[in-house]
Amino acid sequence: MTDRAVTGGPRAPGLSAAAVSDRFRLFNFTRRDDHLVYLWVLRAMDGLRAVHQMQAHPDDVARVLAELGRVHDQVPAAEENLRARLDALADDGVVHRLEDASRAGSLVRYRNRQSVYQFSELGYQAFAAVEEVLAARPQDANLSRLVFSDILDDLRALAAANRAGHGEQIWRRLSRLDGVMEDMARRSARFHLTLGEITRSTDASPETFLRHKNTLLTHMTDFMAELDRYLPRLDRAVRDVERTGVAAMLARAAAADERPFLHQDERLSDWRRRWAVLRAWFAADGDEASRAAELRAATRTGVSGVIALLRQIAEAQRGGVNRSTQLRHLAEWVFNAPDEGAAHALTAAAFNTRTARHLGGVHEDADDISVRSTWWDAPGVEISVPLFRKGKAPAPGVPQPARGRAGIRGELRRRQASHRAAEREAAGGLIEAGVHDRVLDEAETRVVLRLLTRALEARTIVAGRLRDASGGNEVLTVRLVPAARGSSVRTPHGVLHLPGLRLELAPAAHARGALR
Repeated sequence: MTDRAVTGGPRAPGLSAAAVSDRFRLFNFTRRDDHLVYLWVLRAMDGLRAVHQMQAHPDDVARVLAELGRVHDQVPAAEENLRARLDALADDGVVHRLEDASRAGSLVRYRNRQSVYQFSELGYQAFAAVEEVLAARPQDANLSRLVFSDILDDLRALAAANRAGHGEQIWRRLSRLDGVMEDMARRSARFHLTLGEITRSTDASPETFLRHKNTLLTHMTDFMAELDRYLPRLDRAVRDVERTGVAAMLARAAAADERPFLHQDERLSDWRRRWAVLRAWFAADGDEASRAAELRAATRTGVSGVIALLRQIAEAQRGGVNRSTQLRHLAEWVFNAPDEGAAHALTAAAFNTRTARHLGGVHEDADDISVRSTWWDAPGVEISVPLFRKGKAPAPGVPQPARGRAGIRGELRRRQASHRAAEREAAGGLIEAGVHDRVLDEAETRVVLRLLTRALEARTIVAGRLRDASGGNEVLTVRLVPAARGSSVRTPHGVLHLPGLRLELAPAAHARGALR
């Protein structure tokens, strides 16, 4: 692996499967039926921890819960089973259970268990992670464009500190850069996830997107402009730091690191990894782009997606048909159904839901599969299509005789030739009579729409201007020429408007001659 460091990999690669399972147990309180009660119990313990009371008796937790209940209406009652819930949290490793004999004022109380509870380090991190998820708001997602100037100043100060051999200043600047980079990576990932969520939910509620579209586009374009301005400077600043000596800089940072539970080699390895991540963000190696350049490309793609989505919403609102109106019409139809059976049938037809058909089969090597294996863990069994569709096992049947299909092929060729002749005849009529100032018939309309589609697909934009395009067959060529007044074509089904384009017809031979 190169020193560019894949930042999207696992953060704890050294943990075994058993250690991972033990840490997952810390979140067991979120999967219990009374998970809200456990959450408020942990919030009460966190309140005691905030006032430096590390060890809490169940009476202390009950007192804080009562105080929280006077402020928040959603605090549940937990006095009767509070000790049992604290013991369950201790079994999961979220808290530690300790015995405090100093609380026993009499022999009877001493004989009873006087337990106090204290957050474990990993347990508090699990609780903080849950609280962070509950407090997350999609509205807070943003791309910070003001941070690039601070990063540039820190890189320049880091190079100066390394030249001077100032270890504490090197540690201070690297720590600040590491925090800023982690925050920027988290912000960018969260912003693009939120943007994808807005794009996914726009079909049901386009009002939110339309309300914030201008601010969103301005925010992303300003971020890209700032990144384009600072990216070359940041690349040069990173290389200036490298010219001062990366090995000596990381050794000085590890020597100034004050983490007492890490060995010198472990601290040096950790700072080496952090510098590799920082360098991968702003320094490009050959054909491999930096992470900042990738973020710029992703933001540019996001801008294109927002513009395309805005165009789609505008066209849907102009036409009056979108996902929201379709669902409202379907709900009205279901509500006005004559009976419940008709409502169920209409809903099933709309969402393509059918009764589940349960199938089963025998594995080819059934001896290798334990009879105690659940259907989730056992390997799948191949099911034939007739059994799946009709519920009947397939049978080989009687061999069918080979039949000639010359008549069918001849009929298909005749129909194809007839369609082509009708199309050529309609194209010839279009050349003679033109396309404007009259109503086209069905055959002529089909020819015009087919060639118009080819011309629209062939359009290109050169130097910010839309050039003309053409599409044709062996008889006729349709050209779309930009025109301020536009044009229109009258068909049996209505008028086809072409704003900003003029429709011109020419024989195919004339078009080939013009191209030569």
